Amino acid sequence: MTDTQTRPDAPPAGSPARRHEKYERLVAACREIPPVPTAVVHPCDATSLGGAIDAAKQGFITPILVGPAARIRAAAEEAGLDLAGCEIVEAPHSHAAAAAAVELVRLGRARLLMKGSLHSDELLHAVARREAGLRTERRISHVFIMDVPTYPKPLFITDAAVNIAPTLEEKRDIIQNAIDLARALGIEQPKVAILSAVETINPKIPSTVEAGALCKMADRGQITGGLLDGPLALDNAISPEAVRIKGIASPVAGQADILVVPDLEAGNMLAKNLTFLANADAAGIVLGARVPIVLTSRADSVMTRMASCAVAALYAHRQALGQPVKG
Repeated sequence: MTDTQTRPDAPPAGSPARRHEKYERLVAACREIPPVPTAVVHPCDATSLGGAIDAAKQGFITPILVGPAARIRAAAEEAGLDLAGCEIVEAPHSHAAAAAAVELVRLGRARLLMKGSLHSDELLHAVARREAGLRTERRISHVFIMDVPTYPKPLFITDAAVNIAPTLEEKRDIIQNAIDLARALGIEQPKVAILSAVETINPKIPSTVEAGALCKMADRGQITGGLLDGPLALDNAISPEAVRIKGIASPVAGQADILVVPDLEAGNMLAKNLTFLANADAAGIVLGARVPIVLTSRADSVMTRMASCAVAALYAHRQALGQPVKG
């Protein structure tokens, strides 16, 4: 699906276009910082190349286009895109482009990675290489930043795209990555709800036991910067009315900023339910590497693409300033 086609979750023809106040605030904040040098990996189609050029026009990034120069120029010509001022780094194919983009980061020439027309696995494989990649001590994880019309603030969901069945130790990193992102975006003490099917610990439901352990890890300083509670069912995490009816006493319940899902399947279904049934938009980035990574989809709307770039650029800017984006 291209950005010019109607999205399944778009408002009916003739209805007022939905405002994206939460995303618009992110975009506005990004205009106050200098463009971030960004390695755009294998942008060989109109959608990925256009997204990078649009972000550059907004002043979010300074794109370095990494891939087969002839294919990049052909895609630009076909889509009517102006590449004036864009540096192109030649790489013969997508694997080579991913490796070359990672090297640009290692050399300090880029502070952000942006996925083009290659598989996410190809890019993340290059990022995760032990010797020549961008690994840190943290587990790499994905965070959706969702603009949900029925929720009063941005809603972070993690991890719905990278870690399939994370261990307790990996969930510690997943949570810390999300907290650091929320703090970098101006949420001083993010409220973190660790989701399960129920709000009480039940040994027959492993995610409830892990939720209790993660909360205790936060008590002991193994997770910092956020306020954790769990297990919480989804209604208890986001609905003050559900919290009131069930009599749950918690500073997180009913007003979560971050939803931590038990596994990728649950996170993927939750994010897509919000997107296709609640008309939400789902910007997203990958954290835990040396630099943030924008993983856009061909089905993303223009606003979602811009929000993903804005979030990543803001996070990269905070990193460059040495502000607290690490746990």
